[in-house]
Amino acid sequence: QVQLVESGGGLVQPGGSLTLSCVGSGFTADHYVIAWFRQAPEKEREGVSCVASSNGMVYYSESAKGRFSISRSPAKKTVYLYLRDLQPDDTANYYCAFIANSRLEYSTNYQRLARRCSEAGGLDSWGKGTLVVVSA
Repeated sequence: QVQLVESGGGLVQPGGSLTLSCVGSGFTADHYVIAWFRQAPEKEREGVSCVASSNGMVYYSESAKGRFSISRSPAKKTVYLYLRDLQPDDTANYYCAFIANSRLEYSTNYQRLARRCSEAGGLDSWGKGTLVVVSA
C-alpha cells in the first residue's frame, strides 16, 4: 500500500521561502509520478507541480512557474517542492499524490503529464498534507 508523508510546511512572511518534502513508502514501482496539489480554505484542490521518477520530466502550474521548483530523489523515494517568493494566496494545505506510470505514459508525453497533474480527481494515494501559511 502506497504511503506518502509530507513535511516542511509552516508560517512564513510574504516573500519568504519553504521547502516541502514528500516521502513515499509501500511501493516497489520504478516508474511513477509524484504530484503536488494544494487546497486553500473553501477552494478546490489544484495541481501545483509534479515530476516523473524515471526521467525527471516536470510540470508546473501557471501560479508555480518561476517561483516553485521540484526535484526528486528516487533512491530515497522523496520529492521536494521548493517554494519561494511566497504570497498570501499561496496559503493552503499542500498534498502529494502518487501516480502510477508503469507504461511510461506520463514521462514520454508532456501534455499528458500536465493534464494528469492538473486534476486531483481519480487519484487514490495521498498524503495527509502539510500546511503553509503566508502572513505578515
